[in-house]
Amino acid sequence: MVNSTANQLPTDIQFEKQLGQLATFIRVMRQAGLPIEEALQGPIDDPDLRERLVRFWNASGYAPTTSQQRAREIMGKNFFGVEEAMRDFCLNPSRRQLAVLSEIPYTEAMLEECKDSHVLVAVFPLSILEIRGRFNSKLFYDQSWYNKESFAKDRGEAAWHLIRKDPVPNSTSKTWNEQRALLAENEETPQARVMIYTIIGHFLATDQRLFEDVYVRCSDVVSGGYRVYVGDFDSYGLDVDGYWDGYRRSDVGLASSRKFPA
Repeated sequence: MVNSTANQLPTDIQFEKQLGQLATFIRVMRQAGLPIEEALQGPIDDPDLRERLVRFWNASGYAPTTSQQRAREIMGKNFFGVEEAMRDFCLNPSRRQLAVLSEIPYTEAMLEECKDSHVLVAVFPLSILEIRGRFNSKLFYDQSWYNKESFAKDRGEAAWHLIRKDPVPNSTSKTWNEQRALLAENEETPQARVMIYTIIGHFLATDQRLFEDVYVRCSDVVSGGYRVYVGDFDSYGLDVDGYWDGYRRSDVGLASSRKFPA
């Protein structure tokens, strides 16, 4: 007697499994009170509903707040929110982290002002080493010099950041102090962790490489006293380096983020 299951292709077996799961899904959702016929037909007819459902499922049932939805509308592709972080960094946020990120700390007027020049990012506690460990072979240069450095181990806290997509204007070929003098009152220099999180996250979400042919200094200082800078994010990966504050280079500018409103 021939075993028909053994002759099936793996795709056939997988399809049978999915049909069984679908039948179970329909049964339990009907028991939960869902009008199943309408629920199944809705996403077939409505592409917007399909997109919302896919985003909801990919985010493990997470639903954005009104504040987050409005920020996404304003920022467009320059928005890397909770859903993107869960999907692209494979995160499972705690309730406390989701609560911290539930409201956008920036005004709509500030977001409108920055919607083309900045990326609004929901940054979760992840160290540079943890981020690199997820994408080491594809998105980072093969570097080990900072493996034991404190700045690379710092996980930080969950928070929204509004990160400038390019160096502060006219900040290349200047010392650290000269660069800092260019910052407006509502600007500050972010940590390397936040910059790397933003650069990698934005690339994963949009396929756009920020700081592809330039570096930006960050606020971190390594054990030897050098200032950390990141960039040169080309096809070989993201580079993390450091040098003394008094050095001027034509390809090293200054990183910038908007301060939280008072």
